[in-house]
Formats: sequence, C-alpha cells, structure tokens
Amino acid sequence: MSASDKPSRRLRLCFIGWGAIASRVGELLAERQPAGVAIVAVAVRDAGQVRANLPAGAQLISSPEELAGLDIDMVIEAAGRPAVATWGEAALRHARSFAVSSASAFTDESMLGLLLSVAEEAGSRILVPSGALGDLGALAAASVLPLDQVRHSIVKPPRAWRGTKAAELVDLDTLTERTEFFAGSAREAAASFPQNANVAVITALSGIGLDRTRVVLVADPHVSRNVHEISASGAFGKLDLRLENEALKTNPKSSEMTALSLVRLIESSVATLVR
Repeated sequence: MSASDKPSRRLRLCFIGWGAIASRVGELLAERQPAGVAIVAVAVRDAGQVRANLPAGAQLISSPEELAGLDIDMVIEAAGRPAVATWGEAALRHARSFAVSSASAFTDESMLGLLLSVAEEAGSRILVPSGALGDLGALAAASVLPLDQVRHSIVKPPRAWRGTKAAELVDLDTLTERTEFFAGSAREAAASFPQNANVAVITALSGIGLDRTRVVLVADPHVSRNVHEISASGAFGKLDLRLENEALKTNPKSSEMTALSLVRLIESSVATLVR
C-alpha cells in the first residue's frame, strides 16, 4: 500500500456549549490546524441566536436527537454539569467518544452508572480530560498500587470565588490573607462548588476516589493565578505537584489550561506519535 492509499486519521467534533472554554479551544484549533480535525457541529440552547467566532461550516443544533446522522467521532461537553445528563446518552450512542469537561457530574453515581452502561452497550468511551491539572498520568500510574492519601488544595484569588458559596463563608472583598474556607472530600467539594472545584473530581478519578480524596479550597488575595497543589503517598512513593494556571480572560473561574488540555486530547486522537 502506498502512502497515498493509506487511510488518514480523522476526527469530526461536536461541542456541547460555545462559552469561554469551547470558543478558546476553537480558536486554538483554528491556529494550529491539526490534520483531519473538523468541528462539524456546536450544540447550544437556542440554535437561532447568533454567536461570535463559530467555526466555519459548523452546524448549530439544540437537541440531543440531532446528533444522529452527523457522523460524529467525538462529542466534547463544555457547557456545565447539567449538560452531561442532557447530552450524555445520545453522545455515547452517536459518537465513538464523549469527553466530559464538567467532571463534577460524576458525583451523581446513578447517572455515571447509566452512562457507563450505555457506553458498554454502544461500544463507545467516556473520556475525562485532565482539565486545569494539565496531566495526572503520574497519579493514575501510582494508583496501580495502593495509595495511602491524596490531597488537593485549590487556591484562587477572591474574585474567582465570587458568585459561589464561598461568598457566604468569607467576605471576599475584604480578605487580606490566605483563607481556607472549605475542607472535605472531592465529592463534597465538587457538589458544593461545581464550577471552581470541578477539577477535584479529576484528581479523585485518577487516584483513590471521590470519598477518600481530601480537598481544601482557599481564597488568597496575594495570588493572581489559579493554583493547584496536589500531594499523594502510597506504595509507589511520594508525589507533590503544583500548578499555577493563568485564568481564562473571559472567565476567571476557569484556567487557560482547561482549554489547552482539550486541545491536547483532540490532537492526540489523530497524532502518529502520542506523548
């Protein structure tokens, strides 16, 4: 078989939502132009509303039933936790994979069980991007052997916690020092702070689960970036990881790394060499 006869890799994408994260991913893909990748559909609440920066040629859809017949390879959810329940089953039936950015949805065990069952039946896969954490391959590898503990501290400037339950626990406008306002399990953190602590579920799924992973939430007026501090210990040894992520310009609750991790997931799906 000659090089010209070999089948080329392709990845036809549908995004659920076109907010700050999805539009940033679209911008980066347009710049990088990975071979074989095309955004063919974008799911929004109102397909009749005009939106800026939509990918050229992408079809706007507004109901899960419209995924049928679009020949989608990967559906990427970037619309918030409720969208996982709304679109998940159809995505798994009409695409080879469903990438879930709002991992906090998986604190609902019955919904996760349903989606796993549908994926098994349809022969599709559920993907959990590493999001703001960049890559937790080391923690996932460490979990092959018993882990003793995993702790994840999420430290953000006060403005990033506005509009959440944090405002009921501390006065975000007058803080002068680093203030811890929540400590609990990853399940509790993601349920109470689904936008800001969504990433804790990724740590939990990579390590020792939602109920054993300890999460601490912090507002710090002295930081300008969104900071993640992860530590783990077990039979593998000891791990300490710290990331300082720039916030998305259009949404301080999310990190630029969240969009970058989706770009990496997409490009790795068509790459010849996967790192």
